[in-house]
Amino acid sequence: MQEIVGTSNKVLEVDLTNQSFSVSEISDKDRRLYLGGKGIGLKLLYDRLSPGIEPLGEENIFVLAMGVFMGTGVPCSGRFEAVTKSPLTGLMTSSSCGGPFGMALKTSGWDAVVIRGQAPGPVYLRVDAEGVEFKPAGHLWGQGTGKAEKAMLAEGSGAMVIGQAGENQVRFANIRSGHRFLGRGGMAAVLGAKNVKGMVANGNEYKIVPADREKFRKSNRRFFQYINHNFVTAGSFRDYGTNANLNPGNAGGILPIRNFTGGNHGLAAKVSGETMAERFNTKHDTCKPCAILCGHRGTIRGEQRHVPEYETITLMGTNLEIFDPEIISDWNELCAEYGLDTISTGGTLAWAMEATEKGMISTDLRFGSPEGVAGMIEDIAFCRGIGKDLAMGSAEASKKYGGEDFAMHVKGMELPGYDPRGAFGHGLSYATANRGGCHLSAYAVGLEVLLGMAEPQALRWKPYMVKFMENSFSAVNCLHICMFTSFAVFLEPPLIRFTPNFMIRLLNQNMSKLALNLMDVSLWPELWHAILGKRYTPYLGMLAFYKAGERVHVLERYMNTREGISKKDDTLPRRLLTEGRKCDAKEKTVPLEPMLKKYYKTRGYDKNGIPREKTLRRLGIEPG
Repeated sequence: MQEIVGTSNKVLEVDLTNQSFSVSEISDKDRRLYLGGKGIGLKLLYDRLSPGIEPLGEENIFVLAMGVFMGTGVPCSGRFEAVTKSPLTGLMTSSSCGGPFGMALKTSGWDAVVIRGQAPGPVYLRVDAEGVEFKPAGHLWGQGTGKAEKAMLAEGSGAMVIGQAGENQVRFANIRSGHRFLGRGGMAAVLGAKNVKGMVANGNEYKIVPADREKFRKSNRRFFQYINHNFVTAGSFRDYGTNANLNPGNAGGILPIRNFTGGNHGLAAKVSGETMAERFNTKHDTCKPCAILCGHRGTIRGEQRHVPEYETITLMGTNLEIFDPEIISDWNELCAEYGLDTISTGGTLAWAMEATEKGMISTDLRFGSPEGVAGMIEDIAFCRGIGKDLAMGSAEASKKYGGEDFAMHVKGMELPGYDPRGAFGHGLSYATANRGGCHLSAYAVGLEVLLGMAEPQALRWKPYMVKFMENSFSAVNCLHICMFTSFAVFLEPPLIRFTPNFMIRLLNQNMSKLALNLMDVSLWPELWHAILGKRYTPYLGMLAFYKAGERVHVLERYMNTREGISKKDDTLPRRLLTEGRKCDAKEKTVPLEPMLKKYYKTRGYDKNGIPREKTLRRLGIEPG
């Protein structure tokens, strides 16, 4: 097997219309400025995509990008990134995915794939070290993700596929690789419009080795130690998965209940990670390579299934007032097979339940009742009846039928499972997230509620906190590595680990800029430099790491402003701004406006939320 030292920098450029391909390279400059993963993917898109194109048209471009960490043995690095223009929001969207496809593509010698045009009929793409084959997929069209993926894997070691929802261009259809998904923004609809059923990569053609093996070995060993010591990565997530967040979220009043009208519920513990671990006798079922082991499978209805994760449990469970994990698992399996994002599916179903309750539409859907839900999920996937309107997402459905005040989305993307009235910084991060209603742009709720390191309903320093976390998580998605490793890297260095939590909370409340900048994340850039064999100075490496994250975040914002995004869009659903909740004695709402004004200033945007020219110049972004 041949070796790739560091990374190949090879980009496979695929033209579906002409059934051809070419090869290009990632420049040294772009590698330095954008790192990899999301950053490289977004830069490739920026260089090729014209503003104003139709997301489901032939001119849209779909980019896959691997990270520098992938294939080297860094824990939790088996993730790849996809970037495109979203049919759900009309904005740039990106998604990170585990599963076997990314590693297969990387070990076939490719750091990125750019897909453009439209195939004349259904195809799937088979990729190896030589390039790509365009193979007819008529026999796979109409199949669910599981059966189609199994068929493709006969020709490679990793595949990604769309289901019927993607074929029917449901605006929140997703892409499957193993039991992981490119989850948000309707990426499968983009491939469906291009007549692409999926991709399979040969894999195992190259071995990825770090340029500085000894330095890499020492740094990687420390990384494993951090992960295996941290109380989240080696504790709650390893034991119970992401649904370890449910009980603390319920106690903290941030759990979405009945279409975000409440923040906690007496029955919520029935769908907690702890309850499901015991009830379903769960075992680890995770990405490779992984040291956290957050994925779990268990015996549900007499068969082995991947246990629903936190976002699915909240959006398709508590937010619909359903507290039976078996029923939620049934719906999760349906969504996985059809290829539907469970967050947007759950958010849209909640809107439909409330719209039915208010007489705006006629359906069998009711809060607290499972009746009609499975049938409606199928109708959405196949765009039948009112399911055709719901397949457009809650924003578009509410424009047609009314009920925009309780359509719980930002910029057209349905909100995840955290109510920001109990975590104001998280509210700001929802409003400013580039891809729409996203909890992973800046996971402020982690500091505010789950870790108790910041005052949840205070305003001071929240704009800076959100900016810091946006830059950090943007950079993590460029390395590319699992976001959950952040718990270990941020919290295990001695300065943070041995500082009492009350003191961290006090510092974040009064001197957040100082407190956050004391965090030592040098391990990430240390590994990056070791893999590429670059000279490394810890402090300068951290500065470059944060600046790369900022560059990628601002580039994405700039691309969105070319699509018409501005301050008018950086808002929250009216319910969150005007309606209090009984779980909060003071019935507070999110005071967005003062946070937003300060956020723009600290970001280097003008008062309308547009990146200033000097901000673009400082970050090396060339206006286009």
